[in-house]
Amino acid sequence: MNDLENEIKELIISSLNLEDISAEEIVSEDALFGDGLGLDSIDALELGIALQQQYKVNFKSDSEDTKKHFYSIKTLAQFINSERQK
Repeated sequence: MNDLENEIKELIISSLNLEDISAEEIVSEDALFGDGLGLDSIDALELGIALQQQYKVNFKSDSEDTKKHFYSIKTLAQFINSERQK
């Protein structure tokens, strides 16, 4: 498992108080919202803040790209990696 993806999974669990799930149960390619992990818009805000604090990345709330970045653990990890390389 990718270390960054695992870190993001742990961050999601801790920042959103998801006590009923472990990092191993979250599939990196599954959607975070809707039928996937089942997160909602409030979770998205909390997760965005946690990611900004942890990884020093910025998201534009009205950007279509942000929706793409928040699709899954895998897409979040790709975004964070791309931001780190700037």
